[in-house]
Amino acid sequence: MILIITHKTDFTADFVINKLNQRKIEYKRFNCEDLFLSPFTLKFNNQFNYSILDESNYASVWFRRTKLPEIKNLLREECVYISNETDSFFKNMFSSISANWLSQPTSVYNAENKILQLKFAQKVGFKIPNTIITNSKKELQTFYKDNNESIIIKPISQNRIEYKEGLSFIFTNIISEKQMEEIEEYDLTPCIFQENIIKDFEVRATVVGDKVFAAAVYSQEVEETKIDWRRKKLKFIKTTLPPEIEESCIKLVKNFNLEFGAIDLVKNKNGEYIFLEINPNGQWAWIESQTGLEISEAIINFLTN
Repeated sequence: MILIITHKTDFTADFVINKLNQRKIEYKRFNCEDLFLSPFTLKFNNQFNYSILDESNYASVWFRRTKLPEIKNLLREECVYISNETDSFFKNMFSSISANWLSQPTSVYNAENKILQLKFAQKVGFKIPNTIITNSKKELQTFYKDNNESIIIKPISQNRIEYKEGLSFIFTNIISEKQMEEIEEYDLTPCIFQENIIKDFEVRATVVGDKVFAAAVYSQEVEETKIDWRRKKLKFIKTTLPPEIEESCIKLVKNFNLEFGAIDLVKNKNGEYIFLEINPNGQWAWIESQTGLEISEAIINFLTN
């Protein structure tokens, strides 16, 4: 039996579940926001026992996403308390299940650390962009000059702001000459500054176990997407990576003790592949739909073997 940990609007999970249904492979879907409606028990007697969705022997677990239940009819402070307790419960419960994980939640959380990503990427042989994280305006000015006065800024963690009116997304952006001239007017909050790489094209390398599925996106053909391809829906095309780059992709995923990773790379004008970041639970269903890369097949094989 497969356990899928997700939420109701996870369309990547839907994509795989449709295939599981077609093949009549047994699974149970745990939508985290329905925690209070979903049966669970963790019990310690002579040994540890658990039951989630009336099942106590999951062979494989696919950890996709968590989403906290909505807490109503309580004081704000009480809602915050229960939400924090629920989040801690998820982490405690999931780390207690012995199974074939894609991937262990603790490893996923660790791999979301973008500073650690750059360290590990260098360790396994990737080239990385010149990078600085600083609140020193003097250091930033020096970094700007040292990188041909062309640098980008991007978030350390979240790229979304949840306003009452809806979501707003923070994309990677160029730091303009005017902004640098007026740097004293800004507060430097935690963020990542990097050299602006002159791109040939970009690659999303999706790793499942020891398999690498590479897709290219020609972001430089559209002005709006030259700095961040996520600004517009572009078509991805199946591509191949040099063997040494594929090997580095697999090593990076293994270094984080993951079984899955979506790695963003840039091929620069000199033909070098530059590591940008890894998403330990990245989306990929649209890439499979556009390219025919059998990512879902690799995931199902992992969960059923």
